[in-house]
Amino acid sequence: MTNDSGRQQHDERPAADVSHPLGDIAAYVGGDLRVDGPAVHGIALSTAGVRPGDLFVAAAGASTHGARYAAAALAAGAVAVLTDPAGAELVDEGAPLIVVADPRGVLGRLSAWFYDHPASALKTIGVTGTQGKTSTTFLIDAALGERSSGLIGSMGSKIDGAPVPTKLTTPEAPALHALLAKMREEGVTWVSSEVSSQAISMRRVDGLVFDVAVFLNLGHDHLDFHGSQENYRAAKRELLTPAMSRLAIVNIDDQAGRRFHDDPDLHTESFSITGRDADWRAVDIELGPDGSAFTVVGPEGQSARFSTPIIGTFTVSNILAAVAALDRVGYPLARSVAGLADFTGPEGRVQFVPVDADFRVVIDAGHKPEAINALLCALRPATPGRIITVIGSNGNRDAHKRPLMGRFSAMASDIVIVTDDNPADEDPALIRKAVVAGTRGSSAQVFDVAGRAQAIHHAVDLAQPGDLLVIVGKGDERHQIMAHGIVPHSDPDEVEGALARRRGATAN
Repeated sequence: MTNDSGRQQHDERPAADVSHPLGDIAAYVGGDLRVDGPAVHGIALSTAGVRPGDLFVAAAGASTHGARYAAAALAAGAVAVLTDPAGAELVDEGAPLIVVADPRGVLGRLSAWFYDHPASALKTIGVTGTQGKTSTTFLIDAALGERSSGLIGSMGSKIDGAPVPTKLTTPEAPALHALLAKMREEGVTWVSSEVSSQAISMRRVDGLVFDVAVFLNLGHDHLDFHGSQENYRAAKRELLTPAMSRLAIVNIDDQAGRRFHDDPDLHTESFSITGRDADWRAVDIELGPDGSAFTVVGPEGQSARFSTPIIGTFTVSNILAAVAALDRVGYPLARSVAGLADFTGPEGRVQFVPVDADFRVVIDAGHKPEAINALLCALRPATPGRIITVIGSNGNRDAHKRPLMGRFSAMASDIVIVTDDNPADEDPALIRKAVVAGTRGSSAQVFDVAGRAQAIHHAVDLAQPGDLLVIVGKGDERHQIMAHGIVPHSDPDEVEGALARRRGATAN
């Protein structure tokens, strides 16, 4: 299979046939086999993911029960349903059926067992944190030279650099263990995976114990899901427990990381780039407008000098976390140096867009207050002119962070243009108003511009020689989520269009 670029693309399930009788599945999960049926060849949690021969797992959801879709799943080729007693009442009589008390509660370990515990044949690293998960997993992949490597995350998954189609930051348990089985089949040795707090709470990573978990930081995000900052912290902590990781490497430059490192119930090693007494340290740090250089020192005296074209102290911290984790899964520190020397980062993460202009343009996917602050502070020393920031905040998401987005962008920018970023079915003007409210009291010049394309054009019109235009929130995304649906949008394309219009206006 190939993708649109012609590059080899992997299926997300193993090629080898997997087959288990319904009776064996029921026995493993302690379920009631009410109606027997054919052997099962896969597991699906949604009707869209069903393939012929699958077991459809129907769990209770926030607004409806998955068993309401059982008939559609069976019509799509599923051969049996696993659900709870309430769901069983919704399944057509005579359909092959297993009943358990809590389908989600058994799904992770069932998926691991179904694919013969693929993670046991791999060296696995799980990365969590409010910001930097994607960058750190890509850094791990780059350090390995995309050889014998697997990556799972929000920008899709990869096997030895070739893409694998996935939808969630952390796939649901059946897809996750199928993907790990595919990686085992392809000869992968090392796997890095983003692990979101929602994935932990929703038990998507059940059945998997990571060799190393990495904690990067804790900021303001997902309060709409977790309800409180303490609940959010507790979800992150769960990944670091012995039940989910054999070793946790935590950032003690972060307050939550220090709490985790002091927690007697967690097996942790620490890392720091600020001179704290840590197991893993970055020292002799040199930061410049064209990259960074630093030395990593480990707890057994291992040491290596790293250089990267990616700017910023946050990059140094992410690389330190990546290479420390790799060292702990058997990929020595010194071997990571070459792969990172030329790596410029994942698309849409601190990405300098090539433009024919006397100012520079950076796009970044950052949509959390602390991420915006870290990015702008890193870019300031490399900017001779003004920083012009285009920023928005998502609809149908944590509204508490909107003023913080405005505050942090205004603190580190000369001009802030507040615009739309996936408003979904909320009123975009009200979202912008909340972001603008956070900029009050700053010295930045602030504009409220409806429409993301219009905001980018306005920013380009304002740019002068030596300025830096920073467009945050979307990164590699190529769409906008609006009340009337999903519409195409590309930040880099809008920059090019605005520049062409500006050049045309100058020529006239």
